[in-house]
Amino acid sequence: MSQLNYLEKLLDGVEVEWKDLGDVTQYEQPTKYLVKTKNYDDSFETPVLTAGKTFILGYTDEIGGINRASEDPVIIFDDFTTANKWVDFDFKAKSSAMKMIKSSDESKFMLKYVYYWMNTLPSDLIDGDHKRQWISNYCAKKIPIPCPNNPEKSLAIQAEIVRILDAFTAMTAELTAELTAELNMRKKQYNYYRDQLLSFEEGDFEWMTLGDVTKKWYSGGTPTAGKPEFYEGGNIPWLRTQEVKFSDVSETEVFITPAALKNSSAKWIPENCVIIAISGATAGRTAINKIPLTTNQHCGCLEIDDKKALYRYVFHWVSFNYENIKALGQGARGDLNSTIIKNFRLPVPYANDPEKSLAEQARIVAILDKFDTLTTSLQEGLPREIELRQKQYEYYRDLLLSFPKSDEAA
Repeated sequence: MSQLNYLEKLLDGVEVEWKDLGDVTQYEQPTKYLVKTKNYDDSFETPVLTAGKTFILGYTDEIGGINRASEDPVIIFDDFTTANKWVDFDFKAKSSAMKMIKSSDESKFMLKYVYYWMNTLPSDLIDGDHKRQWISNYCAKKIPIPCPNNPEKSLAIQAEIVRILDAFTAMTAELTAELTAELNMRKKQYNYYRDQLLSFEEGDFEWMTLGDVTKKWYSGGTPTAGKPEFYEGGNIPWLRTQEVKFSDVSETEVFITPAALKNSSAKWIPENCVIIAISGATAGRTAINKIPLTTNQHCGCLEIDDKKALYRYVFHWVSFNYENIKALGQGARGDLNSTIIKNFRLPVPYANDPEKSLAEQARIVAILDKFDTLTTSLQEGLPREIELRQKQYEYYRDLLLSFPKSDEAA
């Protein structure tokens, strides 16, 4: 595809007319397609759709009032966010808040061309603005219609643009599926070897508690919020539980000042501690701090006695037992505490021979670290690769839809 001349070649000098979206599409509420029950089950055939991110709420066995979008596709439009999705499968709708857009004249306007064009438009939304976007905004947006006086040629041009963008969409989806499959395979390999290496059902090992191999337990604190002298210009790393994600921590999102450290329960924690979130939704998640730092009160930190256990061995064991540790939480929030954590047991191989024990722990850690590094690399690379492909797709989409604008459209 020529980056400069492809659209000009496709148009071949034909006229382009800019029309209101409201003129080329029909807009309706899906009232007659509303689901009547909430008896959703994945074994049922008909998806129930809603506007927004969730989109498919579930599946229903209702047989009446089904929108046959497999025969006549529609664009599902969210009036309050301008999000839209192409739907070419049969469905029922959750509520009339979800809107549908169809072509006003299929002999002149190709709906999927309209769909791709809508995705190039800025929403013009203002934070907190809950106006219905179609009525107040989108129906007046201008869409370029090539060769409007020759519907057959116009549809051919629209179809060629759709064909190219469909191909890019399919390529992006295929790549995403391949990368996701690779990531899932690596995760399965990692889990398999971790299960094998950490399943101490027989052999020379001894059950000990985390407290037995811990030199010191650290808790944290939160400096008073709203006091600039505690946060502004701070250079002391301060870790929050949302940053505890079964990985190494080399930096924090928030920093505090020496005044905050002096006037709160926060305290310095040496590097290479096993950090465990002990409160709320994050309880049981773990991390290792690769730098000295401070934490909030919802983190508990184990400084491991390196003569008894390797901190990375403890980290892998605690991560492996995330669900078991989380299940020990108390109260409505499922909170953990130092007693619960320090009483949790771990297997120590060759416990009566410290040198041999640490060597065996090191062997296990080396294997698990390799799989962990590979899996983490894929997890981090996958979003970047998908984002790159999405930007490439958007570039060609915008290139294909860069029609010369009339003064009114501009």
